Amino acid sequence: MRAARITRTRPAVSRRSACEWGKPPAQKTALRFDVAGGLCIALRGYAARIGRVRCAAPLATVLRVTRCAHATLFGASLAMACRTDSRWRWSRLLLRSGLCLGVAAASSAFAGSGDLSASASATFAAVTPDHPISLPLDSGAHPAFRTEWWYATGWLNTPDNQPLGFQITFFRSATGHDPADPSAFAPSQLIIAHAALSDPALGHLVHDQRIARQGFGLAYAKPANTDVKLDAWKIIRAADGHYDVSADASGFSLHLVLTPTQTPLIQGERGYSRKGPRPEQASYYYSEPQLRVTGSVMRPAAGGSVRDTIVTGTAWLDHEWSSTLLDADAIGWDWLGANLTDGSALMAFRVRRRDGRALWAHATLRRPDGQVTTFGPDQVDFTPVRTWRSPHTGASYPVAMVVRTGALTWQLNPLMDDQELDSRQSTGAVYWEGAERVSRAGVDAGRAYLELTGYAGALRIGTR
Repeated sequence: MRAARITRTRPAVSRRSACEWGKPPAQKTALRFDVAGGLCIALRGYAARIGRVRCAAPLATVLRVTRCAHATLFGASLAMACRTDSRWRWSRLLLRSGLCLGVAAASSAFAGSGDLSASASATFAAVTPDHPISLPLDSGAHPAFRTEWWYATGWLNTPDNQPLGFQITFFRSATGHDPADPSAFAPSQLIIAHAALSDPALGHLVHDQRIARQGFGLAYAKPANTDVKLDAWKIIRAADGHYDVSADASGFSLHLVLTPTQTPLIQGERGYSRKGPRPEQASYYYSEPQLRVTGSVMRPAAGGSVRDTIVTGTAWLDHEWSSTLLDADAIGWDWLGANLTDGSALMAFRVRRRDGRALWAHATLRRPDGQVTTFGPDQVDFTPVRTWRSPHTGASYPVAMVVRTGALTWQLNPLMDDQELDSRQSTGAVYWEGAERVSRAGVDAGRAYLELTGYAGALRIGTR
């Protein structure tokens, strides 16, 4: 399961203008503007092809750049310009169609009351139990499905044996826009990314987010093999199966290599993973636990500086895609992915009703010898032991838990409490995603990540 990610209130887009313009930039080779409702759009890189374009007289204007108070897509500063004579002229431009409204339409795929807000007439592929996952082919994108994510988390160790936690997640969301539209500006897919670093020396999570519609080689999720990119952020699966992860985020960075030590763990029934009482409330889902991590991170230090740190560690990767995921009565979920010290791997989740009771639950335990045991809804429990109240949002999260899978119980305690990720600038959700220590009967049993969603507001991901 992945947090997200996809609950937002519909932005109040102005009927007068879908964009706001500010002062002209110092250079005229990029375009950036704000869509009313809070989404900042930037087209760095494409500017080389569209900059200094001669325009028809009614549009003989240069689009102004505005300072972006929200997520800056593609990291960028500025560009598209139209030339009327021998000089550049800047003015306020009212657009009721074309590029600006096209971007606004793309952003609306993540807006809506109660659902993914894709076109009501859109038809997405269904998840069914008769199509088993096939790897490595299914490690790539599945654009016919409504939503998809690649998610990696892990525990890192510094040379002085200090623990860190990391998360990087890439989302692909189909907007419902006509897939036959040949325009390069057609907002058919959105790419979103979250990155985070848990550092007890700071005492709080540092995180960043990006969002863009797919296109122009700047943002994409390719089929047939994991190759997902959003500007300089990326996760790529190499021919030998290792993953290259890179994210230069605001105030920190991740440059990691994740190398498999075990075969992928296919979840559910050959990859068909139920998420609710109805058969269509399901996803295709596999995991890659016990990934060996090498690389480096840049992390905040005293005085506002950053320091480069060589790291090693162990990670967990999930890949999941679906079109109808949650029951209408679901408010969120709790999810656990644990790399255990004996080489075992444990995945467990519960989907919660609005009254707090479990709507659905499932767990998978793979032993070091490869033996897999699954646990049904009546065999999985998540029991809160201690809650933490966020000073940022006021949400309360059960950051310490006891998880039961059959006759086995697992105690979870966080690396630190403040691991809340506010992704309202990209997916609209606020969730807790944190590094956890795992023990059994007081004995260390492994390291994990715990995801807690729906505590700061109900999620909606393809509900039905």
